[in-house]
Amino acid sequence: METLMPDRATAPGPSTEEGVREVPCTHLDTVARFFRALSDPTRLKLLEYILRGERTSADCVDHAGISQPRVSVHLSCLTDCGYVTARRDGRKLRYSVGDPRVADLIVLAHSLAADNAAALTCCPRIPGDQG
Repeated sequence: METLMPDRATAPGPSTEEGVREVPCTHLDTVARFFRALSDPTRLKLLEYILRGERTSADCVDHAGISQPRVSVHLSCLTDCGYVTARRDGRKLRYSVGDPRVADLIVLAHSLAADNAAALTCCPRIPGDQG
């Protein structure tokens, strides 16, 4: 079965049912990278923290309990991958979620993980916590 996804690049402005053309999803490697960015527990923890409101990197360091350079690497990944946006405020960068669908994705992921917790825990093909 072929997966169809909306081609929003061909629909200028806000998407409407009429303005979205269905095309085959041929970029599965991009979708896999999208999920790989969320597969790191620290990045997921930071993203969930930022979902609750705009944060500085110092806020994120305090919340994550890891060094500032490590937090910076994770925030850069989240920014580069489009999960969060950064805006300069004097000498600080402030991070926020620019797309509300990210919150929907995280809520759905928690729900699916809870519904499948036993299977996920026992899956021999997915490595367990490495920390």
